[in-house]
Amino acid sequence: MEEQLILRVPPSIAEKLDRLLSETASSEEQSLDLSFSEDGRSGTFVIGDERFPASLLDLPCVVESYKTYDDCALVKTSDIGQMVMVREAGDTAPDVVEYRHGLTPPMRDARKRRFRREPDLNPELVQRVEKDLLNIMAGGTVDNADAEANEQEEGVQNAHKANKKPEPAPEAKPDVPETKANAEEPERSDSDDSDDSI
Repeated sequence: MEEQLILRVPPSIAEKLDRLLSETASSEEQSLDLSFSEDGRSGTFVIGDERFPASLLDLPCVVESYKTYDDCALVKTSDIGQMVMVREAGDTAPDVVEYRHGLTPPMRDARKRRFRREPDLNPELVQRVEKDLLNIMAGGTVDNADAEANEQEEGVQNAHKANKKPEPAPEAKPDVPETKANAEEPERSDSDDSDDSI
């Protein structure tokens, strides 16, 4: 089973890693080690004789990694969800478990910009519903079901009454006296308007 993670290092350490991986490093720089403390989130990154603090952070979203054997077809190798962030000796450790940004510029501040907010739930309501569900699962009945049903029915009826508007009375049409021109001629229908010139 192959496990992968992102190793993020400051530029000064990146130069040393680049020399080490290109095999032009001296014998004293060739040692490389990463060890974590008991909490599993903080540790030490050792390159040569230098020690740097490191932190294991969760990424805000999963990143897929691929490799290729023929520069044509890509094969997915892993889903990466964590990153080891190596810091300089004087830098402060992050106080959160999840890293705020993704790996690319569009994923900057990803949790705030890309994902919906978690709903605000009333803890008392959650506890009451949990208690009722446990009672139902144990074969009992809901203690508050009858009282809540009555409250809900009353609330619905009150809401209907509040939303109901009185129907407006039909408007009376003003009496318009007929003109004498209309009184002398009988009303004609549309079929009477046919052309008699044929």
